Amino acid sequence: MRSLANLAGLVRAPYPIPMTPNPFLGVLFHWLGGLASGSFYVPYKGVKKWSWETYWLVGGFFSWIICPWFFAYFMTNDLFGVLSHQTMGTLGWTYFFGMLWGFGGLTYGLTMRYLGLSLGTGVALGYCAAFGTLVPPIFKAFTPNFFVFAGSASIVEIANSTSGRVTLAGVVVCLLGITIAALAGYTKESEMPAEPKKLAIKEFNFKKGILVATFCGIMSACFAFGLQAGKDINAASELAGTTHIWTGLPALPVVLLGGFTTNFIWCVLLNLKNRSGYQYLAAYVRPEHAHHGGTGSGEHGSMETAMTGDQVVDLKIPRLGNYLFSALAGTTWYFQFFFYTMGASQMGSYDFASWTLHMSSIIIFATMWGWIFHEWKGSSKKAHLLIAGGIATLILSTIVIGFGAWIKTQPAPTAKVSAAIDIDRPRAGKLALFTKDNPDPSKF
Repeated sequence: MRSLANLAGLVRAPYPIPMTPNPFLGVLFHWLGGLASGSFYVPYKGVKKWSWETYWLVGGFFSWIICPWFFAYFMTNDLFGVLSHQTMGTLGWTYFFGMLWGFGGLTYGLTMRYLGLSLGTGVALGYCAAFGTLVPPIFKAFTPNFFVFAGSASIVEIANSTSGRVTLAGVVVCLLGITIAALAGYTKESEMPAEPKKLAIKEFNFKKGILVATFCGIMSACFAFGLQAGKDINAASELAGTTHIWTGLPALPVVLLGGFTTNFIWCVLLNLKNRSGYQYLAAYVRPEHAHHGGTGSGEHGSMETAMTGDQVVDLKIPRLGNYLFSALAGTTWYFQFFFYTMGASQMGSYDFASWTLHMSSIIIFATMWGWIFHEWKGSSKKAHLLIAGGIATLILSTIVIGFGAWIKTQPAPTAKVSAAIDIDRPRAGKLALFTKDNPDPSKF
């Protein structure tokens, strides 16, 4: 392990990329991250008789505290030394963007409750992909000296190269795919009768869900800004001897600590407001909370599902199962950014497109879970064709983005120059160039 004593005066770390990027490997990692993100909410469906704020906070301890510090500590060099040598600006901005992202993170759960996995994910991540991908390079073009985006290429620099234009085209294709997927979700919801809707998504509310999803998507994009602000941490970790593919991990504890702060405050406030704080240790749930859980049921509704006539349903809380399901959900959530940082390390100077790849893969796998849980049951052929077209477009976008980033890794073609070696003169071995002005090598 390399000591960080030589980094004592480090203010701005360089951004070395000591290995040749492998964009197609990066795309694969982003797909794995998307699978984790699109799947993390599934274990919560096994939680019984806990209110939303209870299981969300328990899972959050694994997502935002336990896993980030565990993996960063054991898979990188001198984690605490790296962090202790960062400026307050680096740590402060990284944490601040994490706090803003936290608002998006907690409303993501609400989005799933109101719109379901398919439509909710499509709308929220549409905004998130657009803002998280395009804001950093656009902001860099107007404020080139703002250190948060110092390690990024500006939109002008990207657009001035063939590889950059191909990558940007892939981003546009991705946004188109997200739009088609959201349109498919809207078509499905508008065509379904009220009863089937409520069976699939018990709290379905399109207007409320769209508002929450819009807020969620815009605020969630701040995670991308937090990762940009934390690039000094990545560079310092690499200088400390961390293998390049793991250098994104040390910034995650800082970003996610900000997210944890927001979610912790909100969940505790809900615990107090709804009197659900007892659930963490209680063996039995109160009757008014008996219908709660992670199945999409109401958070704090009437007691109709808790009572059948005068008979109270089973009030025993499956504590061990709830903690295990919440821990599994939280750990699965963390792995989206574990793989995200690995994927971004392979994208070279076009890592700005990592956010687009991440968002598109999330939608693909979240839609898969929507199919599995019959959220599309009863929808028309038009809706099925739209969602299939949206998924196909998203898959195409990942290929285009990967190809664009791959072009960037290829050596630039060299100009072909006719040449000859003059061996008849004392300057033997000297390169004699044929040009329009000097067709005779003997006059070189």
